[in-house]
Amino acid sequence: MLKFPSSVRLWITAGLLVATFILLHSVSHGEAIVPHRPLRELPYSLGNWTGREQPLEAQIVQAVGVSDYTNRIYTSQNVGLTQLYVGYYASQRTGDTIHSPKNCLPGSGWDPVRSGYTKISIPGGRQIVVNEYVIQQDLDKELVFYWYQDRGRVIASEYSAKFWMVADAISRNRTDGALVRLVTPVNDDEVDARARLVSFTQILFPHLESAIPN
Repeated sequence: MLKFPSSVRLWITAGLLVATFILLHSVSHGEAIVPHRPLRELPYSLGNWTGREQPLEAQIVQAVGVSDYTNRIYTSQNVGLTQLYVGYYASQRTGDTIHSPKNCLPGSGWDPVRSGYTKISIPGGRQIVVNEYVIQQDLDKELVFYWYQDRGRVIASEYSAKFWMVADAISRNRTDGALVRLVTPVNDDEVDARARLVSFTQILFPHLESAIPN
């Protein structure tokens, strides 16, 4: 696989953001806001998992520009804990666009260890591909899954997400979408942490499909 230096990727990302901003404004003509189910209605009981809400500070919510969000800790007596964040954007035309965790997490003190992709089989015989990201802060290590769930698609790549946002803005007059992020500690080993997030994703995903517009 072709890999670019981090500085090149930064400039590519910046260029895409600028091009996206210009194009979205040039084609803006009264985007229809699609109704969605409030994210707070996602169940707090998922299989053996029990969740509790952890509201974000008002300045953080304002900074990320979400239209709706939920931020929860799910615990299970048998397998540990998982943090769930879902941020929904009713429109991304006005500059409030989804922020990649690869940009946000290092800014909060976590160092990237490695990144890749994971395939997950979900109900209905389908597979989705999500980002797998290992981060570390001092002696604490965590495993992160995240993906973009936009207008009926599950997308891992930030570049593909931007492409489809522009394409759907032109063809469907829609730029709504969501970021889904799961985080779990790597207290045992990465194999067990990955299995924990895969299992949680499989239980969660049908509920996300009913909450995030297709």
